[in-house]
Amino acid sequence: MKTKTLLFLSLFFVCLIQSCGAGGTQETIETEYGNPPAESFNIEDSDAKAIAVADQVMEAMGGRKAWDNTRHIAWNFFGSRNLVWDKWTGDVRIDMNNTTFLININDNTGKAFIDGREITDSDTLNNLIGRGRSAWINDSYWLLMPFKLKDSGVTLKYLGEEETNEGVLADKLELTFDKVGNTPNNRYWVWVDKTDHLVKQWAYYRNAADTNQGFNVPFKDYQKMGDILISGNRGDRQLTEIMVFDELPASVYNSKEKPDLAAMKKP
Repeated sequence: MKTKTLLFLSLFFVCLIQSCGAGGTQETIETEYGNPPAESFNIEDSDAKAIAVADQVMEAMGGRKAWDNTRHIAWNFFGSRNLVWDKWTGDVRIDMNNTTFLININDNTGKAFIDGREITDSDTLNNLIGRGRSAWINDSYWLLMPFKLKDSGVTLKYLGEEETNEGVLADKLELTFDKVGNTPNNRYWVWVDKTDHLVKQWAYYRNAADTNQGFNVPFKDYQKMGDILISGNRGDRQLTEIMVFDELPASVYNSKEKPDLAAMKKP
């Protein structure tokens, strides 16, 4: 798939649980790993086995508490743009080419700068804020999908055991969506290593009924970032400059001047 198409695929999602029984009920929301689902996660139609595997993933990645306590995440998406996300406030900074987005993905407000000039026309600004939010949705899902298996609108199915392309025996999950994100008709397959419970492979279908995959890529080279594990290696595509911060100055999210995040990283 061409890079231009990949840059804006889609994503959305975060949170998990474990239950026993065929579909899951409200009584199963509090789970063994303390990993409740998002408010509108489709518990009734999701498989108990898939939910259990999703909980194992969260635990293997550092645990729900560590994920919730992680605040600022920075990364470079495929060499095309740099992002910084404050998980607690929804503030996002995106620097790409000659454009800087300073937006809040929770309330769709913000600023945009092109060639250092602030955009003040309301229609143009609203369009740019939408573009920035779409970029964040896509780019954060490519980086953080393993934490996002039980978000609002997600239905999670267990498809059995299957080896990855690299021969790792895995539990295979299917994610479909209902009225969420930019592209709710997407379908994903996720392969979870049965030994260490980490996601090792990921496939994408533009529409749930499609038989041709949009991509099928590995998740490799997990690294400890703060108190969580993050993988940036997607085979021939790379998410780089990944950093996690407990604190960052407000200027990161409100100044057009691009910050030197590496200099802010504690030794």
